[in-house]
Amino acid sequence: MPALLDQAALAKIAWQAREYILSQVLSWAMAMQLLIISGLVLLSYHMTQAAQAWCQRQQEKCPAQERTCADLAAFRSFIEIIRPFLAFLFIGLAWRLARHFDLARDGLYTAAIICLALTAVRFVTGQMQNRLWAGILTAVIWFWAALYMFHISDHWLNFLQQIDFAVGQVQLSLLTIIQALALALVLYWLTRKVLLIWRFWLTMVSDLPPAMQILFAKLGAIAWISASVALVFHYLGLDLTLFTLFSGGLGLGLGFGLQKVFANLISGFILLADKSIKPGDVIQLGDKYGWINFLGSRYTSVISRDGLEHLIPNENLVTGEVINWSHSHNLVRLHLPVGVSYATDLTQARDLMLAVAARTPRVLQEPPPACRLVGFGDNAINLELRAWIKDPQHGLGNVKSELYWGIWEEFRQHHIEIPFPQRDVHLKSVPEIRTRTASEEK
Repeated sequence: MPALLDQAALAKIAWQAREYILSQVLSWAMAMQLLIISGLVLLSYHMTQAAQAWCQRQQEKCPAQERTCADLAAFRSFIEIIRPFLAFLFIGLAWRLARHFDLARDGLYTAAIICLALTAVRFVTGQMQNRLWAGILTAVIWFWAALYMFHISDHWLNFLQQIDFAVGQVQLSLLTIIQALALALVLYWLTRKVLLIWRFWLTMVSDLPPAMQILFAKLGAIAWISASVALVFHYLGLDLTLFTLFSGGLGLGLGFGLQKVFANLISGFILLADKSIKPGDVIQLGDKYGWINFLGSRYTSVISRDGLEHLIPNENLVTGEVINWSHSHNLVRLHLPVGVSYATDLTQARDLMLAVAARTPRVLQEPPPACRLVGFGDNAINLELRAWIKDPQHGLGNVKSELYWGIWEEFRQHHIEIPFPQRDVHLKSVPEIRTRTASEEK
């Protein structure tokens, strides 16, 4: 009979398994570890549930803001991924404490590896459409977790650690590079999610003006990305002073070659800092008129009343003349010139124009509309209707058209003439005109 089926060998294996279960699994130390693990998992669950409830309340407050709702949806998916990761952090902290006080910690180690593997599965396969590759990656992750749980991964780690090479004065191994790439990937993903939360907090919770919200969002992005890059380099053991000479030459070349790009970038920060324009303002730059939809790092998006989106470089807004219709307030006065004939009763014409302004919905009654006599023209008496509105972002041409329509109807009903230019032609001399008849030709 083969040795594998030897009764004595089987009995020995069974006895060893029994002793391990009684001493390691069915023990008060393991029971205490399972109790701690259950409490920490429950704590992470309640924390993420509270975050989900907060997202639901915020979504009810802003159902019409598409970008905010999209940020909330992305944040809720982030919570689903972060839930096992929170449990991993809590259990990892408990494992550190147990190690410091030399207590039993095998159960904590296994639970931490399971939570980390579950986080990796959700992180890698959560957005994948191809379920075959998602299943393959899931199997690879759990295989990796099994290697760590049964302490079989040491041989592979030692093999990768022995494959090394030098970068300057720094010795790098293949294991370090793989771990640094994994760290960079996680930091990139985490930076995107943290910046999403940061932007959402600035938009919905803080009371900052829109321009300051964009400024702090961009500064936060720069800070997080810089910290992530510095952390990866520090993990690799690379001294950042090695890149001083290279970055100086690169910066000099970029400064000459991309000076317009940097000028627009700096201009964008200036616009956000001095709050001369902000999202929602109605501006006019040359013949371009519209409301500001987005303040970017390089350009500003201005949407006109025709639905056209103009991408204006930030440098033009800083160095050029810009008319901001809603910089300090939204009050805008409209000027509508109207000419009437010299036979018109001016008092009646003024009252009719003011009546039209009084019944136009968007025209404010405080400050009140006014009608002014501005001059005597060659063909008409020149009047001007002046009216105030407080919503220039809804357009100026439509309210002017409505006022002109009302004035035209009132003047036609009351027989008030709107003259047009006329010219009298006087001939000083007329040349002699001779006509020839049929009889004269014969």
